[in-house]
Amino acid sequence: QLFITLNTAKMKLAILSASIGAAMAFTNPTNLATSSSSLFMSDSNDAATTGGEEAVEAPPVVAPINGWVPDKSLPCYGLPGAISPLGFFDPIGFTKDMELNGVKRFREAEIMHGRVAMMATIGYLIGESTPTIAYGMDTHHTIANNQIPEIPGTVLFPFFLVVNICEAVRANIGWVEPGLGPLFTLRETYYPGDIGFDPLGLKPTVAKDFANMQTKELSNGRLAMLAVAGMCVQEQINGKGILENLGF
Repeated sequence: QLFITLNTAKMKLAILSASIGAAMAFTNPTNLATSSSSLFMSDSNDAATTGGEEAVEAPPVVAPINGWVPDKSLPCYGLPGAISPLGFFDPIGFTKDMELNGVKRFREAEIMHGRVAMMATIGYLIGESTPTIAYGMDTHHTIANNQIPEIPGTVLFPFFLVVNICEAVRANIGWVEPGLGPLFTLRETYYPGDIGFDPLGLKPTVAKDFANMQTKELSNGRLAMLAVAGMCVQEQINGKGILENLGF
């Protein structure tokens, strides 16, 4: 009986194997190969894509600001101002390996100090040699270095008030509010020095023309910073006004 049972089990297994073989005979081997190949290629493509993404990072897309797109490979991320004969002049290396926000802050400081120096240069000449509110029609008055202590507070207060308001507006336009980001951070969409004040419509709309005008402003501002420093030192040395010292 045991022998019969074993023979029956073997017959069932043989029938099952034959049935599976017959079913496989009607299956297209190309489909199996294609399916297997597709799975292998899919895995290979995923691995290649993952490896490529890890190896090469796509550069961040930055919207141009006045035609300028920050480029880390260029000095000062490509901001204008490097002029001949010196070109990019940073012998101490202030901007070496500096992040973008730091470079923009330096440019903001440079252009703002340049604008103040250009106004101060004119102020030295006008304040010493023309009729003024504080001194009236008398053009032979105190040198510029000594005028502030002599001017009444009623004249100085409105002046300083206007200065503070202008600085508050500038900070609100260009700087990130405290608490909304790191301190001393310029807005990503803010171009250093461009506060939107252009009553005469002189700002160029073409990127190349804007960079050219910005370079001219920086050059004049740098010259003015040197000039006003020289005027201040000269008056401290001999106590004479600028035009007076030149013989006028």
